[in-house]
Amino acid sequence: MVDIVGREQEIKILNSIYQSDKSEFVAMYGRRRVGKTFLIRSVYKSKFTFQITGLADASLKDQLLNFNLALKDVDKKGDYPLTRDWLTTFSQLSAYLTKKRGKKIVFIDELPWFDSRNSKFIQALEHFWNNWASARNDIKLIVCGSATSWMINKLINNKGGLHNRVTRKIKLSPFSLHECELYLDAKDIKLDKYQIVQLYMAMGGVPFYWDEVKPGLSAMQNIENICFSENGLLQNEFANLYRSLFDSYNNHIKIIKALAKKSKGLNRKELLKLSGLPNAGSFTRVLNELEVSGFIRKYVPFEKKSRDSLYQLVDFYSHFYLKFIENTHILNKNNWLNILDSPQYRAWSGYAFEQICMYHLPQLKHKLGITGVYTNIWSWRSKKSERGTQIDLIIDRRDNIINLCEVKFSLNPFVIDKKYAEELKNKIGVFKSETGTRKSIFLTMITTYGVKHNIYSNGLYQNEITLNDLFKI
Repeated sequence: MVDIVGREQEIKILNSIYQSDKSEFVAMYGRRRVGKTFLIRSVYKSKFTFQITGLADASLKDQLLNFNLALKDVDKKGDYPLTRDWLTTFSQLSAYLTKKRGKKIVFIDELPWFDSRNSKFIQALEHFWNNWASARNDIKLIVCGSATSWMINKLINNKGGLHNRVTRKIKLSPFSLHECELYLDAKDIKLDKYQIVQLYMAMGGVPFYWDEVKPGLSAMQNIENICFSENGLLQNEFANLYRSLFDSYNNHIKIIKALAKKSKGLNRKELLKLSGLPNAGSFTRVLNELEVSGFIRKYVPFEKKSRDSLYQLVDFYSHFYLKFIENTHILNKNNWLNILDSPQYRAWSGYAFEQICMYHLPQLKHKLGITGVYTNIWSWRSKKSERGTQIDLIIDRRDNIINLCEVKFSLNPFVIDKKYAEELKNKIGVFKSETGTRKSIFLTMITTYGVKHNIYSNGLYQNEITLNDLFKI
């Protein structure tokens, strides 16, 4: 197993929690297989006083038995009769912890799974923390779960007895490109940055997926094995992913599939029509759950109102699955390798690279020298231009500058010819004319290997960002 890589900030927080002189209630959340459990166990190692993992889709009786067995395992001489309710079970946990000296780390993994229907688990957890643990200075209660919407709505934003009781919340995001590179280095896998980006476009930064990357194979060969082979991890991950996170997961998948049909996003009305779901509160709830879980994003186009918001699919694997894997038969060998350099591949890779740039905004801002400048990120589409002029990434800066970003994914330095130079000039002109902005416009080229300088590129753009810049810390 690879030792922990990256996660420097999260490790620092977890260590400070252990060192603090008060009881702490820590909630870590993040999508499935992003490495929450691995991180917590790697940091605290043998320091756990008690730890347990919830059972998926289990009854109250089975969850209580699971907890009871865990207590008996850590305190073999203790008297812990099997209970019928969570209140009594947490009372037993309190009794066990009272017998232990020093700081006590209690780790409850997959917390949402314990909250079965009518179990009153939340009420018992409230009582355990409010009436006992919070009054002490030696309890470190660490909980985590992949059901992000549950973690946020039922725990972090709880409006009942746990309101504002969580002392630390940690959102564990997928790896950045830099962390993926570190991870491959730790496994002694040598791939250049271009190939790492190709893998990222298909799988995102989910560490569990990257564990499937094998040495001695190109990025494309690894994608073929992981995503298209009969035993590939990501061949059937799509349905399992949503099923494990959401109760009514079929509705979530309908929205994801609708958004996958239009990469730039859909408004609520369009999404209702394409998904076939009713315009009700349940629809809003599903959208919110997908958004807080990191599968979609809600954004407002440049100089539009909140009512003009668009929803966009931003999960790399989901987009790749629906684009290439879903309708590919596993018996057809080398499906993926055979479509390279096709129009379908070029369109997808261009969009996926745009999403990578969006995800690595801190790296873009660092390269532009505006790390400390407040910015908004927009997209924009002309309402008047016959050519349908659009800009997919706009960095709107508080220092009175707007970076219009042109994102190009290519195997070689990008060449600006006469025709494309005119298109870029026209795009800037249309944007200025229609928006009426008084801010200075900086054309920013974001490419894999830079722009090849010629007479058409000279003086055309103000900033240049390359693949190397996206891998910076």
